[in-house]
Amino acid sequence: MIKRLDNVKLNITENESKLFEIAGKKLGRRPAYFKILKKSLDARDKNNIFWVYSIAFSDKRESDGQKCIERINTPKKIAVIGSGPAGLFCALRLIEHGFAPVIIERGEKAEDRRNTTLKFFGERILNKNSNVQFGEGGAGTFSDGKLNTQTHDGLNRDVLRLFHKFGAPEEILYLNKPHIGSDILLTVLQNIRSYVEGNGGSYMFNTRFIGFSQNNGELETLILENTVTGKQTELKTDCAVLACGHSARDTFEMLAKCGLEMQSKDFAIGVRIEHLAKQIGFAQYGKNYINLPTADYKLVSHAHERTVFTFCMCPGGVVIPSASEEGGVVTNGMSLYARNAENSNAALMVQMKREDFGADDLFAGMRFQREIEMRAYEAGGANYSAPVQLYKDFAVDKSSCGFVSVKPSYSAGVSFAPLSEVLPKITVDALKAAIPDMDRRLKGFACPDAVLTGVETRFSSPVKIVRNEDGESVSLKGLYPCGEGSGYSGGITSSAADGLKTAEKVFEKYKNLS
Repeated sequence: MIKRLDNVKLNITENESKLFEIAGKKLGRRPAYFKILKKSLDARDKNNIFWVYSIAFSDKRESDGQKCIERINTPKKIAVIGSGPAGLFCALRLIEHGFAPVIIERGEKAEDRRNTTLKFFGERILNKNSNVQFGEGGAGTFSDGKLNTQTHDGLNRDVLRLFHKFGAPEEILYLNKPHIGSDILLTVLQNIRSYVEGNGGSYMFNTRFIGFSQNNGELETLILENTVTGKQTELKTDCAVLACGHSARDTFEMLAKCGLEMQSKDFAIGVRIEHLAKQIGFAQYGKNYINLPTADYKLVSHAHERTVFTFCMCPGGVVIPSASEEGGVVTNGMSLYARNAENSNAALMVQMKREDFGADDLFAGMRFQREIEMRAYEAGGANYSAPVQLYKDFAVDKSSCGFVSVKPSYSAGVSFAPLSEVLPKITVDALKAAIPDMDRRLKGFACPDAVLTGVETRFSSPVKIVRNEDGESVSLKGLYPCGEGSGYSGGITSSAADGLKTAEKVFEKYKNLS
């Protein structure tokens, strides 16, 4: 019988092997089965920081009991448009159910995409179809790879198990704040691809979804375009999962012209804020920070009428160029698994409302985002350099002229510019109110030397593609909007979970027809 022990505390200098010894003492013999269920850090008292565990153990060998997935034999042709977390995890679950999906991706496979993206980072040569936003793995490939989520979807655990199955470290199954890192994500994506192709699925890289045909309101054919040659082809399909990501603006426009019901939605915009990683570590853990993982944080401020919050915090990470359209600057954050870069950064976001950009116009929010990105491009020097300002200067509307302790990590170059000329006034005012307010909870957050880099505009999709209870578009049977781009998730884990959920909807549709 498996026993469980909660609230097991270890000093931050103690080895985890002691947990095995504790389990042995409880059993009176060496455990034949041992597993860490949860691990979190208690840092409420900076002078007494410790790890807290839940463990399971038994004197007999035990099975972790993976659930059985029902399979069917079916000739149905399923397409998955987009290979971000939603699309890939949808494809994985479809394969488990017996389907052989084809994954359509406008960008490159992960290893080629990495080279293309690094070229943009260094030489500022943008590939509009393969970049930080587009390509195998989606926008999450170039991120911190955080897997914690505020959603409580029962499929979140399946997401973690699948990530581990394809190469993520086992610790993601029990850490309170799991992450993978962009370096390990590359290997995970390659492993997923090998599995998909080895189980009957296939990929079409450098292939953009540009249209479709229908018959009596039901999807019949996808119209595709090779992004390298420009050649168009048609793909007959029984149904298609649309997981195109939040930056597929041309896809949204095409779908609207074809009559799909869509809605505009609120989103957030802001900047990236960078501090020294050791400064955040000391603020969170005191002198013990050197014995602990690179410190993170999550902050919310209501000091202004608009909520301001941190998002996609990257401990020991860098700010990266994330544009997908020519003539625009977009930022994001990225960390490797080790999280050992000199700086830590986070998106500092201000909630926007539809009245800020036009509630009655479906694509007003999209144009609003684009206009801010274009202003950032011009302010940075019209060469994909990013506009930056020290916090001490931003706070008093003064131009910055040099860096102090914090050096910016944005690799495509930076240029000093007043961010008040790039961002809407309400965003600037909210940030000015929020940063000192956040400093009350995280001492040093309002460090005068902190670097603000503009702009962060791709927090979420500006539109939502309406779907019914069966997961299909209310306008087109056989099309399943899914993930962040369709307005149904935010972040890696919730997007992957929505992909699994959508796969179950597809399975339910066809299981009685096989």
